[in-house]
Amino acid sequence: MNPVLAFIFGLLAGSFLNVCIHRWPRQQSVTLPRSYCPHCNHLITWYDNIPLFSYLWLKQHCRHCSQRISIRYPIVELLNATLYLLFALSYGTSPIAFKTAIFTSMMLILFFTDLEHFILPDQVTLGGLVIGIALSSSVPLPKGLADIGLLLLNYSLEERWISPLESILSAVLFGGIMYLIGEIFYKVRGIQGLGLGDVNMVAMIAAFWGTSQVLLILLAGSVLALFAGMMLILLKGKTWQSRLPFGSFLAVAAVGSIFSTDVIVQQYWEFMLG
Repeated sequence: MNPVLAFIFGLLAGSFLNVCIHRWPRQQSVTLPRSYCPHCNHLITWYDNIPLFSYLWLKQHCRHCSQRISIRYPIVELLNATLYLLFALSYGTSPIAFKTAIFTSMMLILFFTDLEHFILPDQVTLGGLVIGIALSSSVPLPKGLADIGLLLLNYSLEERWISPLESILSAVLFGGIMYLIGEIFYKVRGIQGLGLGDVNMVAMIAAFWGTSQVLLILLAGSVLALFAGMMLILLKGKTWQSRLPFGSFLAVAAVGSIFSTDVIVQQYWEFMLG
């Protein structure tokens, strides 16, 4: 795809992501009614709903009630468009470009819904789980659980089935591990450490990228969450019991892993093999 077209399409898709971010945590439809001001409920005309441009043209305020438009709207549109541009430059029109575009858009939704509402919508996590498994046949996953299992069982499988099997096994394993961690934390501490949304999100990420990448994402996301928690304690007087949007940190790590996983894995094996 032409990079310019990818950027424009990313802006348009980003506008829809904003609708999802605003409505899904409120249990509202993303199709009807059409876009409206969340302050005065006035329906927004098409010329006031042009991604990025309308925000600048209206000087960050609603035309009808003059309330300030959230900065999140242009941020989401610009981030999504920039990512689509990078994928077009890196992968062209290959299936991996399509897969990464879908994945990062879903990560943007999860990042902002968890950051604002501590909610990870099932429409994204469970829907993404299905999509990740479905796309595993067109974009094969790196070797992982499926290959180890087949080797241990001394069983052969057609190549085209190994990647979907890896996707399913990774989702079940890592989703199950996260669920057990959450249950153990609750039994020991008496508070909810991980919600079901976090479990579903990890399973979704595992379905998209397989064993090796989800391990890196979990590690990076946990480190980011720990660092943020320490900063909140030191600077804002929070405690270790304060809630953190873990899904938001996972989303950042997941998007970052798309650009860095290959390099990290290569350096790891170079280090291990000398």
